[in-house]
Amino acid sequence: MMRALLVSLALLLPLAAPAAELPSSAPLFAASAVDADNKPVALESLRGKPLVINFWARWCGPCRKEIPDLVELDAKYRGKGLVILGLAVEDADSREAVRDFAKAYDVDYRVLLAGVGKGVDLMKALGNDKAGLPFTVVIDRNGKMVAKKLGAMSRAEMEAAIKQVL
Repeated sequence: MMRALLVSLALLLPLAAPAAELPSSAPLFAASAVDADNKPVALESLRGKPLVINFWARWCGPCRKEIPDLVELDAKYRGKGLVILGLAVEDADSREAVRDFAKAYDVDYRVLLAGVGKGVDLMKALGNDKAGLPFTVVIDRNGKMVAKKLGAMSRAEMEAAIKQVL
Protein backbone atom coordinates (compact mmCIF):
# COMPACT_ATOMS: atom_id res chain seq x y z
CA MET A 1 0.00 0.00 0.00
CA MET A 2 2.78 2.41 0.98
CA ARG A 3 4.69 1.55 -2.18
CA ALA A 4 1.63 2.35 -4.35
CA LEU A 5 1.29 5.69 -2.57
CA LEU A 6 4.95 6.52 -3.13
CA VAL A 7 4.74 5.56 -6.82
CA SER A 8 1.63 7.76 -7.22
CA LEU A 9 3.38 10.69 -5.56
CA ALA A 10 6.48 10.19 -7.70
CA LEU A 11 4.34 10.35 -10.84
CA LEU A 12 2.74 13.59 -9.72
CA LEU A 13 5.98 15.34 -8.77
CA PRO A 14 7.06 16.28 -12.30
CA LEU A 15 3.66 17.92 -12.84
CA ALA A 16 3.17 19.34 -9.39
CA ALA A 17 3.97 22.93 -8.62
CA PRO A 18 2.63 25.14 -5.88
CA ALA A 19 -0.48 26.95 -7.12
CA ALA A 20 1.34 30.28 -6.83
CA GLU A 21 3.94 29.05 -9.33
CA LEU A 22 1.47 28.09 -12.03
CA PRO A 23 0.63 30.93 -14.37
CA SER A 24 -2.85 32.11 -15.18
CA SER A 25 -4.66 30.40 -18.01
CA ALA A 26 -6.11 33.77 -19.11
CA PRO A 27 -3.75 34.08 -22.12
CA LEU A 28 -5.08 30.77 -23.46
CA PHE A 29 -8.69 31.90 -23.30
CA ALA A 30 -7.78 35.24 -24.89
CA ALA A 31 -6.07 33.54 -27.84
CA SER A 32 -7.38 32.19 -31.09
CA ALA A 33 -6.16 29.60 -33.57
CA VAL A 34 -7.32 28.30 -36.94
CA ASP A 35 -8.78 24.96 -37.87
CA ALA A 36 -7.83 22.81 -40.85
CA ASP A 37 -10.14 24.92 -43.04
CA ASN A 38 -8.38 28.13 -41.91
CA LYS A 39 -11.43 29.23 -39.94
CA PRO A 40 -10.62 31.15 -36.74
CA VAL A 41 -11.49 29.49 -33.44
CA ALA A 42 -11.63 31.54 -30.24
CA LEU A 43 -10.13 29.45 -27.46
CA GLU A 44 -12.57 31.18 -25.11
CA SER A 45 -15.05 28.59 -26.42
CA LEU A 46 -13.21 25.98 -24.33
CA ARG A 47 -13.79 27.75 -21.02
CA GLY A 48 -15.67 25.68 -18.45
CA LYS A 49 -14.32 22.34 -19.68
CA PRO A 50 -11.51 20.25 -18.23
CA LEU A 51 -8.68 20.66 -20.74
CA VAL A 52 -5.43 19.09 -21.81
CA ILE A 53 -3.71 21.48 -24.21
CA ASN A 54 -0.76 19.92 -26.00
CA PHE A 55 1.51 22.21 -28.03
CA TRP A 56 3.30 20.24 -30.73
CA ALA A 57 4.77 20.29 -34.23
CA ARG A 58 5.15 17.67 -36.96
CA TRP A 59 8.94 17.79 -36.86
CA CYS A 60 9.09 17.21 -33.07
CA GLY A 61 10.08 13.61 -32.23
CA PRO A 62 8.91 13.67 -28.59
CA CYS A 63 5.61 15.17 -29.78
CA ARG A 64 5.11 12.19 -32.08
CA LYS A 65 5.82 9.83 -29.20
CA GLU A 66 3.01 11.34 -27.07
CA ILE A 67 0.30 11.24 -29.72
CA PRO A 68 -0.81 7.59 -29.33
CA ASP A 69 -1.32 8.12 -25.58
CA LEU A 70 -3.24 11.33 -26.19
CA VAL A 71 -5.46 9.52 -28.71
CA GLU A 72 -6.17 6.70 -26.24
CA LEU A 73 -6.82 9.06 -23.33
CA ASP A 74 -9.14 11.16 -25.46
CA ALA A 75 -11.20 8.06 -26.23
CA LYS A 76 -11.17 7.03 -22.56
CA TYR A 77 -12.16 10.39 -21.04
CA ARG A 78 -14.10 12.25 -23.74
CA GLY A 79 -17.36 10.89 -22.34
CA LYS A 80 -16.49 12.44 -18.97
CA GLY A 81 -16.19 15.88 -20.54
CA LEU A 82 -12.41 16.06 -21.00
CA VAL A 83 -11.24 18.01 -24.04
CA ILE A 84 -7.82 17.24 -25.47
CA LEU A 85 -6.62 19.88 -27.88
CA GLY A 86 -3.51 19.67 -30.00
CA LEU A 87 -2.22 23.16 -30.76
CA ALA A 88 0.17 22.84 -33.68
CA VAL A 89 2.91 25.44 -33.50
CA GLU A 90 2.84 25.76 -37.28
CA ASP A 91 1.63 28.44 -39.64
CA ALA A 92 -1.63 28.34 -41.58
CA ASP A 93 0.18 27.48 -44.83
CA SER A 94 0.96 24.09 -43.19
CA ARG A 95 -2.75 23.25 -42.78
CA GLU A 96 -2.79 20.47 -45.33
CA ALA A 97 0.43 18.92 -44.01
CA VAL A 98 -0.88 19.07 -40.43
CA ARG A 99 -4.18 17.50 -41.54
CA ASP A 100 -2.29 14.68 -43.33
CA PHE A 101 -0.03 14.18 -40.32
CA ALA A 102 -3.01 13.94 -37.95
CA LYS A 103 -4.66 11.41 -40.26
CA ALA A 104 -1.48 9.30 -40.47
CA TYR A 105 -1.23 9.25 -36.65
CA ASP A 106 -4.97 8.52 -36.17
CA VAL A 107 -5.43 11.76 -34.23
CA ASP A 108 -9.14 12.12 -33.57
CA TYR A 109 -8.96 14.79 -30.89
CA ARG A 110 -9.26 18.39 -32.01
CA VAL A 111 -6.21 19.93 -33.67
CA LEU A 112 -5.82 23.64 -34.33
CA LEU A 113 -2.94 25.66 -35.75
CA ALA A 114 -1.62 28.33 -33.42
CA GLY A 115 0.96 29.71 -35.84
CA VAL A 116 4.66 29.78 -35.00
CA GLY A 117 4.92 33.29 -33.59
CA LYS A 118 1.56 33.26 -31.79
CA GLY A 119 2.12 29.70 -30.59
CA VAL A 120 5.51 30.52 -29.08
CA ASP A 121 4.12 33.67 -27.44
CA LEU A 122 1.21 31.70 -26.00
CA MET A 123 3.50 28.98 -24.65
CA LYS A 124 5.66 31.60 -22.96
CA ALA A 125 2.60 33.27 -21.44
CA LEU A 126 1.56 29.88 -20.04
CA GLY A 127 4.92 29.30 -18.36
CA ASN A 128 7.14 27.78 -21.04
CA ASP A 129 9.89 30.39 -21.07
CA LYS A 130 12.15 28.10 -23.14
CA ALA A 131 9.46 27.82 -25.87
CA GLY A 132 10.32 24.13 -26.30
CA LEU A 133 8.08 21.36 -27.55
CA PRO A 134 6.14 19.41 -26.59
CA PHE A 135 4.49 21.53 -23.92
CA THR A 136 1.32 20.51 -22.14
CA VAL A 137 -0.97 22.38 -19.78
CA VAL A 138 -3.92 20.96 -17.87
CA ILE A 139 -6.76 23.28 -16.90
CA ASP A 140 -9.75 22.53 -14.69
CA ARG A 141 -13.40 23.46 -15.29
CA ASN A 142 -12.88 26.71 -13.38
CA GLY A 143 -10.16 27.81 -15.80
CA LYS A 144 -7.35 27.23 -13.31
CA MET A 145 -4.12 25.67 -14.54
CA VAL A 146 -3.40 22.64 -12.39
CA ALA A 147 -0.37 21.22 -14.22
CA LYS A 148 2.15 22.06 -16.92
CA LYS A 149 5.08 20.22 -18.38
CA LEU A 150 7.77 21.01 -20.90
CA GLY A 151 8.85 17.81 -22.61
CA ALA A 152 7.13 14.55 -23.39
CA MET A 153 4.68 13.23 -20.82
CA SER A 154 4.41 9.56 -20.04
CA ARG A 155 0.99 7.98 -20.09
CA ALA A 156 1.08 7.73 -16.28
CA GLU A 157 1.82 11.47 -16.01
CA MET A 158 -1.05 12.23 -18.38
CA GLU A 159 -3.45 10.04 -16.38
CA ALA A 160 -2.40 11.66 -13.10
CA ALA A 161 -2.92 15.16 -14.53
CA ILE A 162 -6.30 14.25 -16.02
CA LYS A 163 -7.51 12.86 -12.71
CA GLN A 164 -6.86 16.28 -11.15
CA VAL A 165 -9.45 17.89 -13.42
CA LEU A 166 -12.17 15.22 -13.62
